[in-house]
Formats: sequence, C-alpha cells, structure tokens
Amino acid sequence: MGLESGTPERFVESLQQNLVHYYAMAHYALPMLKASRGRFEHQLEGGAHRPGGNVGLRGGEGRAAGADAEWAAELAEHGVRANSVLPAEVMTPLYERWIASRPDPKAALETIARRIPLGHRFTEAREIAAMTVFLLSPTQSGHTTGQNIVVDGAIRIWIVR
Repeated sequence: MGLESGTPERFVESLQQNLVHYYAMAHYALPMLKASRGRFEHQLEGGAHRPGGNVGLRGGEGRAAGADAEWAAELAEHGVRANSVLPAEVMTPLYERWIASRPDPKAALETIARRIPLGHRFTEAREIAAMTVFLLSPTQSGHTTGQNIVVDGAIRIWIVR
C-alpha cells in the first residue's frame, strides 16, 4: 500500500502481519537458543530491499532484516547466530500459479526472466535451501551472523540502476 492508497490503520495492520510475529518467535525461542548456542535464519521477501507496492510489507521485512544485525550483536556472547535469506523471483508452485493467472503467461515469464541479470532465469528453491543449510551449519558458516544474504540473480541491483 502506498501513501495515497493506504491508511495509517492499514499500515499498522500490515506491520502486525509482517513484523510482530518475527519478534515474538525470536523472543519466545530465546531461552532455548541461548541454552543450545543455537541459530536462527529467517526467510524474508527479497523485496525488503527494493521498491514495491506495499510499504507495510517492505517496512516490516526491512525491519526484520535489520533486527538480525541487532540480535546478532546482542546474542553473540551466548554463541547465538542470526541471519536472513532474502530470495527473489523464486520459481515455486505459488509463483507458477501467479504466472498462469497472467493474460499471457509465457510473455510474463519471459519478461521477468529477462530482467534477472544473472542468467536471465528464476532462482530455484534448491538454491535457497542450499544457502539456508550453509547459514545454519556450525562448521561451514560458524562465524557468520547478523547478515542478510540476498539470493536473487542480481535483480535488486538491476532495479536500482
């Protein structure tokens, strides 16, 4: 929702839907995370770092991404790590249904893929899974915390150019 199309009430509702649960989950899991020297990794919308049509969603996701850096600093002494993966244009069943709903699905798919600089293709779910496994691994990324890893084929860079 934009400034003209939204209301303060809808903005607060969007933040409630896109941010509060993120904080609550981390808050209630904190004792277990500390006890186990655990880690949490969040899947956020890649659009948290690019323009879109819903400032509540973008604001909530952006704040959630920023929270990881804060929580990483706060919890480092307990060995707890916090990171986020921000995927974009991932070909999932939901995305496939959205493409199929377009007036010309093939043209829509080609237009979007053309805008993705790295290989002009969609991110695959397995690529997001691999990054998640990497970030959760104590041996592969045990010193990685407070990071927002964007997996999007450089579409974020293309959008801001």
